[in-house]
Formats: sequence, structure tokens, C-alpha cells
Amino acid sequence: MKKALLIIDRGSKMKEVQEELHDTCDLIKYKTDYSYVDYCFLEVIPPYIDEGIRKCIDRGADSITIVPYFLYPGMKLKDAVTQTASIIPKENKKMVITKPLSYQPIISEIVLNRVNSLIVEKGLDSDKKNLCLLLIGHGSSDKRAREAFLYTVNSLQKIYKNVKFCFLELEPPNIEEGIKECLTSNPNTIVVIPYFLHKGVHIQKDILVDLAKAQEKYSFNSLFISGHIGVDPVVIDLVITLAKEAEVKSGIF
Repeated sequence: MKKALLIIDRGSKMKEVQEELHDTCDLIKYKTDYSYVDYCFLEVIPPYIDEGIRKCIDRGADSITIVPYFLYPGMKLKDAVTQTASIIPKENKKMVITKPLSYQPIISEIVLNRVNSLIVEKGLDSDKKNLCLLLIGHGSSDKRAREAFLYTVNSLQKIYKNVKFCFLELEPPNIEEGIKECLTSNPNTIVVIPYFLHKGVHIQKDILVDLAKAQEKYSFNSLFISGHIGVDPVVIDLVITLAKEAEVKSGIF
């Protein structure tokens, strides 16, 4: 039986995002027995979900494991699952949808690794009481997304005393407010963590603009930005684990 795995991402025109997804698919294929691994997009640009599923079938797949590649629950995730569920009955193939990446403790470990790598790279004071971590999420009007984001924030607070959070858009606190909150603990250094899967326009531009405004307002210069989640062996293993769990649970594989 030929098995395919299809990642559903939100969608981006950025070359860097597509390169990261391509690399992620290559690593999954290398570590598994899937004969075909690819990605598609919920919105913005093709290939869209129906095209992604069709490509899997055209490549001879007898079964398709579909991975909603989202850090949060919410409307985007719901749309991805709803669209996929509407297509499944139309195709005479075995298909199953995995859980998303939210509420996974291993994601918190990746974030901590990004912080530790930055501390070493920049030669920062590693004394936790002198650091404030600021986790920046995208923001959502759906309270479930906020709850999932705070799950990661709470995980970090078990390791670091001073952990604050903010959002790029759609809900408070915004980035300026996040910096202000960090400064209440009188840190020597603020480490900003972009809680994003990809190096898209938000990381390359939007977050930087808002951070620069906040730094100028509060005259605080000892601020460093860690890497985003990106292509990571731990994420690859998580996707594979979620896929296998869904396949076993479905009973159709």
C-alpha cells in the first residue's frame, strides 16, 4: 500500500516559508515509509487543500495522512479540517486527519532551546533572574488560540521566573505593552521569542517594526531576538508521531 502524508499550512507568498515546508517534507519522507510527502495551503496561494489531496492521489497514494500544521486551535484550523473533511467522502481513498501542534510539551522544549542557543551565541548573562523572556504570538479573535498559547507560556514559567507574552495583532497585549510589562521586573536583558512556525513577513518585518518602536519609547537597548520554531528535528518527530497516532486510532490503516 502506498502511503502519503500531506501537511496543511496556512499559506504564504514568502519564498522562505515555502523552502521551510519543502525541507520539512523532505525530512519526514527520509525518516518514514511514506512514498509521498508534500504540503498545501489553506489560503493565500496554491496549491490549496483539494489540489494537495489530488496530487497525492495522482502519485498513486492508497492512503493519505493529513497534518494540520498549526500551532493554535481556532478558525484557521477549523477551516482546514472542515475543508479536508468535505473532500474525504468524494475520494475512494483511506484518509485520516491528525491533531495539530498545539498543547504539545515538546514545542515548549524547542522554544527553550532557541533561548539557550541565543544566550550562548550572544554571550548573555545566563542568570535567569536577570532575564525576561517575551513570547510573541500572532494573536487571534478565538479564545482557544489564546489558551493554547498560554499553555506554552506557563510551561516556560516553570523554568524562568520572568516570562511575559504579547501578540502581534488582533488581541492584547500588543508588543509595546509586552515590552512595558517586561520592564516591570527590571531585567538586564529581554529575550524576545517569535512563536511562529515560519520565517514569514511577520518575523522579517512586522515584529521588528513594533519592537523598534517599543525600544525607542522605553529607551531599552539590551534586547535580543531568538530564532523561530522553523525546521527542527523535534518538530519532524512530532509530526511523525501525530501521524502514526491518528493512523492507529482510525483503525483503517
